[in-house]
Amino acid sequence: MNVTVAEAGSPQPGVESFTLQVKIVGANGRRTNIVEGQAWLNEGGVWRLAGAKRDIAKLTQPTELNEKIYPTGDARAQIQTALTGASKAHKNILLVFGADWCYDCHVLEKAFHRPDVAAVLNPNFQVVDIDIGNGNKNLDIAAQYQVPLNRGVPAIAILDWKGNLLFSQKNGEWERARALGPEDLLALLKQWKPQA
Repeated sequence: MNVTVAEAGSPQPGVESFTLQVKIVGANGRRTNIVEGQAWLNEGGVWRLAGAKRDIAKLTQPTELNEKIYPTGDARAQIQTALTGASKAHKNILLVFGADWCYDCHVLEKAFHRPDVAAVLNPNFQVVDIDIGNGNKNLDIAAQYQVPLNRGVPAIAILDWKGNLLFSQKNGEWERARALGPEDLLALLKQWKPQA
């Protein structure tokens, strides 16, 4: 068994939160990843558990959130550049709305590099990561592509190589990416890859 601290911090004064990742390898070699998140509240010098979440993680979990995923530049220009490349290669465009502070955004990013996922993603999609900042950036682009950011991030939309909207998630399906499996991501990519 291996336990690592995936994230820890103080989102506001008097509150401490952390996420642990537990990797367990059974006697039969089967691997299980468990993600445990807790938030603690300081009430008059006494720390009390304010909330907890536990998931059986199917996707690889990041051990640090130091990687920079979301560029700070002009998102509209990044989409236009992707459209130019996608039209030449007849690829669709996968817009991923999120932020570098978002744990599940890092989970999804790691999933894109799995060999089985990359084999479907890379030949069929141009990925554009769109930074939402602290929930106050590129909101107009999310609205344009019908992505309700109030449902959480990461949030996705898929465009064809001409820029037409094919799909946008409506119910925060990827907001808990840590609890989804590679088969969920593969099913989405296969469903929305360009038609031959």
